[in-house]
Amino acid sequence: MKITNNYKKNKSKNLIQNWLIENFYKKLLRLVVNLQIETILDAGCGEGFTLYRFYKNKIGKQLLGIDFSSDAINLGKKIFPFINFRKANAYSLPYKNNSFDLVVCCEVLEHLVYPEKALTEIIRVSRKFCLFSVPNEPFFALANFLRGKNLSRWGNDIEHIQHWTNHQFIALLKQKGLTIKSARSSFPWTIVLVEK
Repeated sequence: MKITNNYKKNKSKNLIQNWLIENFYKKLLRLVVNLQIETILDAGCGEGFTLYRFYKNKIGKQLLGIDFSSDAINLGKKIFPFINFRKANAYSLPYKNNSFDLVVCCEVLEHLVYPEKALTEIIRVSRKFCLFSVPNEPFFALANFLRGKNLSRWGNDIEHIQHWTNHQFIALLKQKGLTIKSARSSFPWTIVLVEK
């Protein structure tokens, strides 16, 4: 089984990276802790690190994660056996309309060739709320560069196809007809909670 970049990021021994990730999760959870949500889908869950934070903080009763990577799903099942995982594609979610109180999509859309197609699917299966995070560019690339990562690409992650500033990403969500409930920066990420 291949160890993914997401697993390495969440299990890093780099103190600065750990601090940034902990800060990110604190801000992410603050946006949803007071919502009345029971069912949560994490679209592009990787190994389940975000869903684990929901579980640990008693947010939601039914947690389900989907990812297209068999390696991530298999590893997630081993480290978080209490989370339900399923292999699926964000472009064609195998669920009925309005199936989940909250659909989470963190650090996924920037990897997709067709992020708007995935957004349409995420909105379709959400009953009420969606929670997104994406790298806030150009700050994400700058943070990479300053810590010596991806120097030959000026900090740009080779796996990132899409690049948004905070304002550009919020504008994209509004174009999809979503109401912005809250938007936060957690350097170097943008976190946005929306309502259908």
